Amino acid sequence: MNNKQFFSVPYIENNILEQLLEEQGEIGYYDLPSVNIDNIKNFSKSIKKNNIVIVGIGGSSLGTKAVYDFLRYSNKQEKKLHFCESTDPVLLNSTFKDLDLEDTLFLIISKSGSTIETVSIFKYILTKVELTRENFVIISDKGSPLESLAIDKDLPYFEIPQNVGGRFSVLSTVGLVPLAIIGVDIQKLLDGAQKIKDSFFNKGESFTEIVTKASFYAKNVSKYNINCLFSYSESLRSFNDWYIQLWGESLGKRQRHSYLNVGLTPIGLIGPTDQHSFLQLIVEGTRDKSVTFIKVKDFDVHMQIPDISIPHLEKLDFINDTDFSSLINKQADSIIESLANKGDIPLDIIEIDAINEQTIGELFFYYELLTSTVAKMLDINAYDQPGVEDGKKILRGYFD
Repeated sequence: MNNKQFFSVPYIENNILEQLLEEQGEIGYYDLPSVNIDNIKNFSKSIKKNNIVIVGIGGSSLGTKAVYDFLRYSNKQEKKLHFCESTDPVLLNSTFKDLDLEDTLFLIISKSGSTIETVSIFKYILTKVELTRENFVIISDKGSPLESLAIDKDLPYFEIPQNVGGRFSVLSTVGLVPLAIIGVDIQKLLDGAQKIKDSFFNKGESFTEIVTKASFYAKNVSKYNINCLFSYSESLRSFNDWYIQLWGESLGKRQRHSYLNVGLTPIGLIGPTDQHSFLQLIVEGTRDKSVTFIKVKDFDVHMQIPDISIPHLEKLDFINDTDFSSLINKQADSIIESLANKGDIPLDIIEIDAINEQTIGELFFYYELLTSTVAKMLDINAYDQPGVEDGKKILRGYFD
């Protein structure tokens, strides 16, 4: 994975490495790349059912979905993964209508063990499926109500480390268990994350890239308070969704030592689709946006535009014999060059080598470290979400 930055700013180190090393004792996601996964791999081999349903919301599902969607276009997975992450009755009805319940394993995932959306869907499933260890797996915090249920009903249970927040949990049991079951090489996923971690904490290339980039965001948080992630592959659409939660929930906060509310608004875009929609706002709209492009170097799919002419469209014959992979990257390059020529739109490019487990593992950990670094520089807590908790309390009050 390579990162090219078109903005230059002296980075604010401020002992940032020491600060991040210090918080590793409290924040658990840093340790996830080196966790022992033997028990997960052994359990995954025992699962014979072909439909795996994740019942969870937010951090309990977004990261897993990002990996699944990233790989499913190029890797033939052994089993089908489904997501129940909304209480929308139309979506729920559609999900269950064609599902063979006898060939389905349900993974109930909730860090607290009492997420209203997750428990609501769980209750509905129990009207259709018997609560047995053959049908259900529980993934939750130690001491949660769901763990108690797992013990009481002898259900398979995997613990979420208590010091790993939901949006940072994709490399924990939250993501590794379902991904291993469907045949994803989770060791390669962790190896990719470990590569970025080692580079960062050994002050290698990733350290310079992340700290420079974080410094720019922190210094310009008032001016460029919107970050557009422009991913040039449909396989990254769900990664964009994960990034939006990570960025929004981690960086929209009140500063620790002031009364200022700060934040960086995340926007996820897919190229070339959004070249024909949101790009106009970036090019000629208010100068409050930075743009990060993600490109795939090797799609490992070789499809060419045929060497044929269509009546009245002969002027477009210059695209003949071009690989579609080459075309999409040229489309990205043309937009990058046009924005760079403006001179007042901050942008950078992340290029990943290929679509596989290691590269998505690298991308996850890169963004998690970037988020932690920006938070330190903004003097905010990246790991809580008080704004979300207020809404949960109000929702509970509606049922009193």
